[in-house]
Amino acid sequence: MIVYQKSFDLYHTVYRMIKLLAHYKGEGPIEIDRLRIWDYYLLYPNKMASIKFKKDEADIKKLIKNYIVRPENTYEKVINDRKVFEKIKPYQMTAIKCMASYGIINKDYLTHNKITSISKNIFDKYSKDFKELTVQEENSISLLTSHFYQLPLNGVNGLKFKTNLLESKYDAQ
Repeated sequence: MIVYQKSFDLYHTVYRMIKLLAHYKGEGPIEIDRLRIWDYYLLYPNKMASIKFKKDEADIKKLIKNYIVRPENTYEKVINDRKVFEKIKPYQMTAIKCMASYGIINKDYLTHNKITSISKNIFDKYSKDFKELTVQEENSISLLTSHFYQLPLNGVNGLKFKTNLLESKYDAQ
């Protein structure tokens, strides 16, 4: 039996990242690690339920439970989040390089380890060529690009620590 796994599809990775960047309303650059984490949770939205939240973030946990979590697909079961996250890293980095080669994002991302878009018009142009997202995907993207952008990437309450997808123990505060 052949099973398609969208996490190991380069074109689907480019598609997801363009959707994330097109929906992002902030003006500043996005760290590559943050974009990779966003992409992972767009791939596996049910995994957002396992993110560690503080007590004052109970409303976010409730939003995830009510609007994002759906019945789990047995073909998309992930046993070890960190291993899968590392396995999809080459696809994510290649997708970023592909977007840079087409001029969708700034090519200086390697020197700064951050992604800056060249123009919102480019994202809008490409984004309209893609199919409509499901309600769950729209909700996931909205939450990821708003609340998860406001969190710091590093530190005790940072995104890396809360998701446990990347090592955060030795990050500078």
